[in-house]
Amino acid sequence: MHSIRLTATSSFRALARASMTGLTMLAVFTVVCGVAYPLLITGVARAAFPWQAAGSLVTATGERTTDRAEAAGSALIGQAFAGDEWFLPRPSAAGDGYDALASGGSNLGPESPDLVAAIAERRAEVAAREAVPVDEVPADAVTASASGLDGAISPAYASLQVARVARERGLDEATVMALVAEATHERTLGVLGDPYVDVLALNTSLEQAAPADTM
Repeated sequence: MHSIRLTATSSFRALARASMTGLTMLAVFTVVCGVAYPLLITGVARAAFPWQAAGSLVTATGERTTDRAEAAGSALIGQAFAGDEWFLPRPSAAGDGYDALASGGSNLGPESPDLVAAIAERRAEVAAREAVPVDEVPADAVTASASGLDGAISPAYASLQVARVARERGLDEATVMALVAEATHERTLGVLGDPYVDVLALNTSLEQAAPADTM
């Protein structure tokens, strides 16, 4: 009986030591990986890349800023623009639209009746707004990106909006087309991706070209 008590006591002590070792390692790795490492990386990022670490913010004049109070938007996240005097982005399914806290697509399949109906409605709306035939409306004008935060549109969709924006702002179409060209990015390394137009950069350029309501 005495030996049984000793065995039970030894087992309990071994279990306690193992548990304490596990809890100690948990605490150590929580501090190192959950606190120290993130703080270190954040500090290095803020020191080496302050603009990017602050969210790649830009002002209404297109200047980079790290001050959220001065920011008109982020170069990495799309946003809605209200009014025919602006170039409009593609639709967004992130929250109520371009919500960085709810990034994501609609998750509707290509044959979903809801998605088909939404695309048909958007295509008719874009065609009416831009005064073009329905079959001239590009795909990115009626579909959201996977993230719902894409701040770029295709050159085709940008070109489709030139006449309306020029008319609303009293600008020559050639002037607006030149601004579109300035905001157009070519394929990365000449082969990756497709050319795209940065909507925020384009609209901030428009703001400098002619007075209009603030974004």
